[in-house]
Amino acid sequence: MKKSLFILLIPLFLFGMAACHQPRPSTQQTQMLFRSGHYPHAFFWNGTYYYTMQPDGNDITLYATRDLSLLPQSQHKVVWSADSLGFQHFWSPEIHRINGRWYIYFEADDGNTDNHQLYVIENTGDDPMQGTWQLRGPLQTNEDWNFGIHPNVLSVGGELYLFWSGWPKRRVEHETQCIYIARLSDPWTVASERVMLSRPEYEWERQWINPDGSRSAYPIYVNENPQALLSPDGRHVHLYYSASGIWTRYHVLGALSAPANANLLDPGVWTKAPEPVLVDTAVYGASNICVVPDTVSSSDASRALLLYDALWMEDGHEQRSVFLKTISWTDDGQPVFCQPT
Repeated sequence: MKKSLFILLIPLFLFGMAACHQPRPSTQQTQMLFRSGHYPHAFFWNGTYYYTMQPDGNDITLYATRDLSLLPQSQHKVVWSADSLGFQHFWSPEIHRINGRWYIYFEADDGNTDNHQLYVIENTGDDPMQGTWQLRGPLQTNEDWNFGIHPNVLSVGGELYLFWSGWPKRRVEHETQCIYIARLSDPWTVASERVMLSRPEYEWERQWINPDGSRSAYPIYVNENPQALLSPDGRHVHLYYSASGIWTRYHVLGALSAPANANLLDPGVWTKAPEPVLVDTAVYGASNICVVPDTVSSSDASRALLLYDALWMEDGHEQRSVFLKTISWTDDGQPVFCQPT
């Protein structure tokens, strides 16, 4: 969401979380990776996890590690800077390997957040920590108007799909962010019309006012930061997204799913969960997830690692941090974010 509009609340109490439709999780396997951080994203390839997250400025810092639990102490470097291009509001980069090349998707604008666009840079080398990253340009998601944030991609059945958050139309008195999908002909070219998969419809998706009354400058209803993943058996596509304002205590994780062999551009094949999926009840505002294989602690394919960010209280102040925890898959290909107590 447009951070220039945030009026952040620093409360002195914990607000009760929305009910999780899965059991309360155990926090014993949860590890804080970065005390300050947003939008974590990792990609596992050839024995190494490559990780990036929301930068403080306009630089992309990339980490490389074989063990995510050691991520903060791992090798890292700035691999690309947007300063020379005049980009502002440079947010939520994430790294992917597609057809033997590396791509980092991100969002930026010209200083006016109403003009936010999706961008991608490319590195043709085998090691994304080396070589040159080149701008491939914006991803034009709409012929008339190109506002978009939080790009994410997934290859399914030989097709490459782009997921993102955008407006159905320009805001006037309120703002609505929806989840969209489009097919890509290559990693930087949108080849289909955008299709809306989700809009803020449930009460838990439309929260923009904090318990003490602090709020954004106008009503903002949020579905954003989609993250798509395939079930281990390849039969299902699971799409998770953040709902309600990230500046509020009500920020939660929503979910959509579809058969992997269906026409993913048909909104009718997607099923939306009527309740939020919480990844942890020891913290709040938990969302912005990324799921990667667990190759270090277990050879069990039913286990995976979950990266996410969440709020917690430190000395009476709110702190958004990046966390890591182990999760599992059910036999029918559903990720289990909450562990039985």
